[in-house]
Amino acid sequence: MDINTKVLKKNAFRVTKERGKTAIRIRVPGGHIEAKYFEIIQKVAEEYGNGTINITTRQGFEVPGIDMKNIPEINEMIQPVIEGLEINQTDSKNGYSASGTRNVTACIGNKVCPFANYDTTAFAKRIEKVIFPNDYHVKVALTGCPNDCAKVRMHDFGIIGMTEPQYESYRCVGCKACVKNCKLRSADALKFENFKVLRDDKKCIGCGECVDKCPMGAWTRSNKKYFKLTILGRTGKKNPRLGQDFIKWVDEDSIVKIILNTYEYIDKYIDKNAPGGKEHIGYIVDRTGYQEFKKWALKDVHLDPKAEVAETINW
Repeated sequence: MDINTKVLKKNAFRVTKERGKTAIRIRVPGGHIEAKYFEIIQKVAEEYGNGTINITTRQGFEVPGIDMKNIPEINEMIQPVIEGLEINQTDSKNGYSASGTRNVTACIGNKVCPFANYDTTAFAKRIEKVIFPNDYHVKVALTGCPNDCAKVRMHDFGIIGMTEPQYESYRCVGCKACVKNCKLRSADALKFENFKVLRDDKKCIGCGECVDKCPMGAWTRSNKKYFKLTILGRTGKKNPRLGQDFIKWVDEDSIVKIILNTYEYIDKYIDKNAPGGKEHIGYIVDRTGYQEFKKWALKDVHLDPKAEVAETINW
């Protein structure tokens, strides 16, 4: 068969080691999918693939062993999954649109987890909608709290849920459960003084542990959602590193704008001669410097007065 591998990859099919065979990659924004769609994926695997499904590290599915001549039929079969997940398509009814930007991953969030400070899947889907499709190599991950179950510091953008704990002293019975828990499990930001709990704003990391531990409901999560945004973590064979704190107490709208601004920054500075026309954003920032990145990332961004932006970052 005469196969254009670039077109193949754009259509979310992989070039595999088995001649004439491919594997379809199905991304799931935020990692949450209705169970009814498993029937379609199972049918693709059993009738067209080799009967197996790989669960990818980026919360998607890969079905190997598909004959390349069956790609149009597969695209038609999975269209209900694409529409159900509200995936952006460049060509209507032509399967998944792949790109350098990877699936936006997320922990399970506050719909299930008592520690999570927000709905991670909903935010992941919002980000997916504005950044796909795009050929630049960018990875975004979200976690509901500083426990970081999603390991977001290993991504270009790591979004960590925060809350500004609200304290109602009249509910407090002085059990000190929040103080002890904060010291043992978090930032040691609370102390008990004059029969009430005091919170150190500078130490507080917005984890919400005090809220979860208080038996009287004296602590509650803030109505306003806050996040910590980490940047430029990476794995791979060359200089792996953890992402560093970029902005603390940042709001959702600002994060979306920062990510979009970053694509413009990449477009300006990417090495056009990089292999495959792709260059990891971390290497671009290493080359241009953090201050230049920050200038582009924060263009027309209106941060909350509470937000704290890192003056410098050194890896």
